[in-house]
Amino acid sequence: MSHLRLFVYNTLSREKEAFEPLHAPFVGMYLCGPTVYGHPHLGHARSALTFDVVYRTLKYLGYKVRYVRNITDVGHLEQDADSGEDKIGKLARLQQLEPMEVAQFYTNSYHAAMHRLNNLPPSIEPRATGHIPEQLELVQEILKKGYAYVSNGSVYFDVQKYAENHRYGQLSGRKIEDLIEGASTRALDGQEEKRSRLDFALWKKAEPEHIMRWNSPWGSGFPGWHLECTAMSSKYLGKQFDIHGGGMDLQFPHHECEIAQAEIGLGHAPAKYWMHNNMITIDGQKMSKSLGNFITLEQFFNGDHPLLSQAYSPMAIRFFILQAHYRSTLDFSDEALQAAEKGYKRLMGVFNTLDTLTASGQTSGFSVADWKQSGLNVLLDDFNTPLLLANLFEGVTFVNKVKAGLETISSTDLEELKSHFSDMCQHVLGLEEEATAQDRKALIDGLVAMLVQQRAEAKARKDFATSDALRDELKALGVQLKDGKEGTTWELES
Repeated sequence: MSHLRLFVYNTLSREKEAFEPLHAPFVGMYLCGPTVYGHPHLGHARSALTFDVVYRTLKYLGYKVRYVRNITDVGHLEQDADSGEDKIGKLARLQQLEPMEVAQFYTNSYHAAMHRLNNLPPSIEPRATGHIPEQLELVQEILKKGYAYVSNGSVYFDVQKYAENHRYGQLSGRKIEDLIEGASTRALDGQEEKRSRLDFALWKKAEPEHIMRWNSPWGSGFPGWHLECTAMSSKYLGKQFDIHGGGMDLQFPHHECEIAQAEIGLGHAPAKYWMHNNMITIDGQKMSKSLGNFITLEQFFNGDHPLLSQAYSPMAIRFFILQAHYRSTLDFSDEALQAAEKGYKRLMGVFNTLDTLTASGQTSGFSVADWKQSGLNVLLDDFNTPLLLANLFEGVTFVNKVKAGLETISSTDLEELKSHFSDMCQHVLGLEEEATAQDRKALIDGLVAMLVQQRAEAKARKDFATSDALRDELKALGVQLKDGKEGTTWELES
């Protein structure tokens, strides 16, 4: 695939750039993952799915990708600010749980939803709480360079000093003069220990009620939200890597602060290419947990929400998100989901149709080579999934014409069609044919019957260790066996 050239939109330059990895064929990619204090919603799905397609495409092109997506399990305070309660700590206090119970519960929920959406797992998934020593070392380095200060047990990054010889605001397009003026005309809102409202926390002093805390040279505290990503990305990808991704709402202040602290603490801006997916909106407003207007993925899957007329399968949700370019807003509606479900089923139907086609001497009315190249061109033009889907539907139309006897196809082109549909739909876009409920029940029935038969055979030859092991394994999976005169029956435990 080395002859194919990928172009990506770099938020830093605000231009599409030819993708040239720092150390080809290796690619390092970091994605800001979830703060695990609630069930994942459609906004979480869009970010993860966007970079799943990036990951899949890079692998399809032959790159060896190390994909790092973090879990934020400490340090993300309310309103994304430097004051207030930790989002996870607050929930733990209200529910009388250990913070790590909260973090683990919602991490499990996130993983389950991502698996159902067919997102590939990252190469490495570091947790912020597992990298406190790296974060402390980074704070000390920034202090040593003179770009941070200790105040009342907390450590803050000095943004105005940094701006004297660096460009703060380069990623988000903000001007330091405007930021300074805005900060100077507003009170510090309880943040008097900062020299400037622009300064951000590298390390925060833990107040008595704060549950999560670690010892540091400045007293008991916890890391700043921005610091965590810099420490984790540099540990696993180096001081500079290829792609840093996230939602566009993270451009400022989160990613801007990452750049600043990395340039001082590590001597280098972290990423060559910055990629940001746009938001999912409801009635024009960003869908987010903080705004309270979100629908969880589980609610989409079971249809249990006032805005939903039915349940939607994970693949219908995936198709819905892929219908919009990742840098465009995507407005939710029940009608749009219904249309996505129909589109998904039509696209997946092509695989059954292809299996029934008979090749003839030559192809008529369609150039498979040109169609394939057009699809690759739009995919490699900044991952344009809606145009790729449109291209694939052109192929579906041709396949249906062949089936109807209106066109013909050669054996070579038929194999090329099958291969390209598989590559684009399944391997790049991550769309799979979903088993129906009846299919799943038949599979479960068959597997359990097979194991019950193996247990009966083990008992017949007096291999009771194997018989008991099979019974115990089935019980652990929720299958209750009942031995009787007529043989063994089973049922799923409720």
